[in-house]
Amino acid sequence: MNYIFLAAGLVLTAILIPILIPLLKRMKFGQTVREEGPESHLIKTGTPTMGGLSFISVTIILSVIGLLFVDDIYKLLVLIIVTVGFGLIGFIDDYIIVVKKDNAGLSSKQKFLAQIAVAVIIFIIMMNWIPSIDAGIQIPGTELFIPLGIFFVVWIVFWLVGFSNAVNLTDGLDGLSTGTSIIAFGSFLVISLITGETEVALFLFILIGSLIGFLIYNKYPAKLFMGDTGSLALGGIIATVSILLNSSLLLLVIGIVFVIETASVMMQVASFKTTGKRIFKMTPIHHHFELSGWNEWKIVIVFWSAGLLAGVLGVVLGVM
Repeated sequence: MNYIFLAAGLVLTAILIPILIPLLKRMKFGQTVREEGPESHLIKTGTPTMGGLSFISVTIILSVIGLLFVDDIYKLLVLIIVTVGFGLIGFIDDYIIVVKKDNAGLSSKQKFLAQIAVAVIIFIIMMNWIPSIDAGIQIPGTELFIPLGIFFVVWIVFWLVGFSNAVNLTDGLDGLSTGTSIIAFGSFLVISLITGETEVALFLFILIGSLIGFLIYNKYPAKLFMGDTGSLALGGIIATVSILLNSSLLLLVIGIVFVIETASVMMQVASFKTTGKRIFKMTPIHHHFELSGWNEWKIVIVFWSAGLLAGVLGVVLGVM
């Protein structure tokens, strides 16, 4: 059954995108390249964006159907809600940028408050209807557990908002965030199968299949970008999956590429504000490698490889 859902996600997304691309072009939903970005990216101006609508819509539809085949609907329901919630935030942000021609999109405050609202809803459902959730942090590879009590809501908000933006920062090269997301979700899929988390596994089969279908068109040279519609949703989803599996800290290993991309931005900002000097040529760090002479495909392959190694390590730690 799981493999049927994976195949359905792949096929439906792959069929939907050739219909979506001409539609986005007619509506002039094209990528706007920021002026301070690498000059090599100017050629991407006008490439259809908001492509995250494809794999998000397919994932939601198949997951709703999947509710008919699971015993515990609440875990699957949580994943559907976080997909809709963070996807909607990204869609509104993309719409403002692409349609309203306002490169600022949603303000940081607006985006942050919306993300917090979705995270709080997720917390409420988890605490009331998913008793298997441990309100604390499990240290990977050990039996050490740190209970958080009421502060667990703060952790969930921090985790979902943080990784939603981390995946968003990673989405800067053709296929980069799509491929690293497939690898990271695949790692959690293995863990969910081993630990018997069938509802989470079903959702991940659907999402991975949909992302593979999207990658066909998003790999270099990309015919379609996912936009914030896709990247914000993927970040919120992967954070939620790690919490549902009681393995939130494991995401620091499995999602190491997202962590490094985010850390590079934070380090750059901190260094520039305190010393007036930049550590990297440009951030997120994939742009640093671009300006150092690496071609785009090489960077993506190296980052995918790093993600794969981290994923294998994460699975080992996750089943210990």
